[in-house]
Amino acid sequence: MTHKASGPAVPESIVLATDLSARCDRALDRSAQLAAQWGARLVALNVLDPVALPDQALAWASGASDDELMHMARQELARDLAGLNVQAQPRIVRSNDPAVAIAQAAKAIRAGLVVTGVARNEPLGRFLLGSTVEQLARVLQPPLLVVRNRARRPYRRVLVATDFSAASLQALHTSACLFAGADLGVYHAHEAPLSGLAEVDARDAGLLAARQRCAAFVADSGLSATLRLQTVVERGAVASALPRHVREHQIDLVAVGAKGGGSLRDLLLGNTVAELLQWLPCDTLLVRELATDSQG
Repeated sequence: MTHKASGPAVPESIVLATDLSARCDRALDRSAQLAAQWGARLVALNVLDPVALPDQALAWASGASDDELMHMARQELARDLAGLNVQAQPRIVRSNDPAVAIAQAAKAIRAGLVVTGVARNEPLGRFLLGSTVEQLARVLQPPLLVVRNRARRPYRRVLVATDFSAASLQALHTSACLFAGADLGVYHAHEAPLSGLAEVDARDAGLLAARQRCAAFVADSGLSATLRLQTVVERGAVASALPRHVREHQIDLVAVGAKGGGSLRDLLLGNTVAELLQWLPCDTLLVRELATDSQG
């Protein structure tokens, strides 16, 4: 069966979600690089967090008003944006729900991408506590780029992780559009059931079938025949096999597809995004499957 994916477009607007701390500096640089590459508008969004910065925390503890804290946040955001090679529009909002605030801002400016950072292997750091990544996956329509590494250059090696679902097909189409100049590959980890040595032939047959299915997935993707896609199918659990492959082959970005309306536990590959973000040594692009008429 051939899945169909809607044709994505290069973003005209990008939202950078920042908590104003050093942990978001890499996301700031990457969002600026992408905005320059695509000629896109960049909006730097901060959901006011009084304890994000030392001086803000001290002022908050001393009884500073919301207006005073907002003024401090505006000053800090202006300093962060001053050295960029692109013009960025600062925006600060008050909200008790950062995920909803980010999603609303992205919708308001019709953002084609939301960018944020990681710290201490914790997605989005203190700015987005606990389940905010999962909440974003549920409410955020545009792709979410989680930046781990320095933006030394445009993405050159992009890998799309697939379980052959419509969600992973959407991730493939989105990656092909956004990073047209990169080396694009498709990756699948085939985890065979535990078995004895007597069933080695069966495991090899399963790996061969997975490779054939991956080739069919690419052939039926609807992408241009002139686009050369490398396919990689390896045996093992994706949580360990994919990070190892990324490290060995110096992959810059991994794209994964999230089922529309589902939680992170419904993501492709049977793993949570939190687990993938914890172990992948590169940036990660989360692409939500576009809703159909039967989806909410």
